[in-house]
Amino acid sequence: MDSPPTKLDYHVDMFNLQSQATFLSLFKAEDGRIALILDSTVFHPQGGGQPSDTGFIQFAGSDFNFSVQDVRSKDGVVLHYGVFQGSNPEDIEKGQQVHLLVDESRRKLNSRLHSAGHLLDLCMQKVGLGHLEPGKGYHFPDGPFVEYKGVVPQAELQVKLKELEVEANELISKGGKVYAAVLPYEEASVLCGGSLPDYIPKGSTPRVLRLGENLGCPCGGTHVSDISDIISMKITQMRTKKGMTKVFYTIAS
Repeated sequence: MDSPPTKLDYHVDMFNLQSQATFLSLFKAEDGRIALILDSTVFHPQGGGQPSDTGFIQFAGSDFNFSVQDVRSKDGVVLHYGVFQGSNPEDIEKGQQVHLLVDESRRKLNSRLHSAGHLLDLCMQKVGLGHLEPGKGYHFPDGPFVEYKGVVPQAELQVKLKELEVEANELISKGGKVYAAVLPYEEASVLCGGSLPDYIPKGSTPRVLRLGENLGCPCGGTHVSDISDIISMKITQMRTKKGMTKVFYTIAS
């Protein structure tokens, strides 16, 4: 990618669903889709187990819109994939101003599912499963889960499943402010319990998520403003295989 890294506006404010940006370029992907590149974006790209935002990009002073159907990030550059609506644009000049609008209902659902996955990590510690290390998270509506390194004895799976659900809903009913901020490495390390994962380079400025007054963890996704916004949570399945434990969950619609 020749473009500079895209400024991620949602890292600064997760709850703002509109922003202004400058158009930099567009290209047609191998699959025929058009991708727009901007200097900044309020759209969350797919990643970190979270689906991408969708919505619209409006070009100032024109009679066409761009419907954003998928968003990806490559080498720090965010690619907005979609189709033009209205009149077919001729050459769009670099530097043109655009207005971005994110689909609110999709963003809210994605944020609630992602926050619920992090809440599950806290609950694992509270029910005596803190020795299991969180790994892959899948926070999509079609069967969200978090995978942990380590096993739970078969005889305990159903008991732990029920304990997790009770703990999660107690924390949700109690509520607590959710914080997310980009911080200096040392400060982020302190908030995350004294160390950060190896994949975060020393000297970098990671973004840290905190649910209430609990320890933080690195996360680049979007989240609820309060734990109570998850509404309720059900642990649907818990299974252990090949040294890994998968915990599946759903949230209230």
